[in-house]
Parts: sequence; C-alpha cells; structure tokens
Amino acid sequence: MNQMIFVNLPVKDLETTKGFFAKLGFSCNPQFTDENTACLVISDTIFAMLLTEPRFKEFTKKDVVDASKSTEVIIALSAESREKVDELVDTALASGGSPANEPIDHGFMYGRSFQDPDHHIWEVMWMDPAAVQEQG
Repeated sequence: MNQMIFVNLPVKDLETTKGFFAKLGFSCNPQFTDENTACLVISDTIFAMLLTEPRFKEFTKKDVVDASKSTEVIIALSAESREKVDELVDTALASGGSPANEPIDHGFMYGRSFQDPDHHIWEVMWMDPAAVQEQG
C-alpha cells in the first residue's frame, strides 16, 4: 500500500470550503464526511481533512491559528504542466480564493499560489521533468 498523507485544516464554514474546492475539481469522500468534517480527495494518496474549528480543536491543546493573520502551513501541490498551474490557480481566484504570493518562474520551474476561503496558502508548482532528472 502506498503511503498517504492527510493534512488537517481548520475551517470556519465547512459548506463554503467544500464548495470552493468542488469548483477546483476536487471531491469529498462521503465515507469520511459529516456536518463537522469533510475528507477532500486531492489524489489517490493525498487528502485534506477539512474540520470545523470546534472539531479541529478536539485534536490539539494549542490555539487554532487565524490563517488570515498568521501562516501555519503552506500546502504545495505538483501540476503536470505550466498550463495546469495557471488553470488551477485561475479557477481558485475566480471561485473566491485570493492571491497569496507572486508567481515563480525559473524557466524549468513555474509556480503560483492562492489562499482558500480560510486563508490557507496553496502553492501549485510545475517542474520540467528533464531538469529533475539532471538533478538526480
């Protein structure tokens, strides 16, 4: 079995956040989704557990970060092409997301970022496969 990652993110309004990510083409696994939690399926091995803030608080003794004021994590996703980077980020921005950082363009590597409705930062990156092979 491939190793999987489940990123847990606190959200203020679960339905708004689910709707935002649905517009980006992501689905939720209904088996692990209820009124307080949604299992966002990013790929076969990557998931984001979207938890209402009270539910998220059940998993930590620390304060929940206000992501509009502080950054607790930057989630980076790979994309298969520069065009896919632009497509996903443009869709996020048109669907209620907001800009996060300036685009990165090194020729062999290209990336853009956005903030979701809860201000979590998502980076979408493409790297030329030939450049990756040269590094190996």
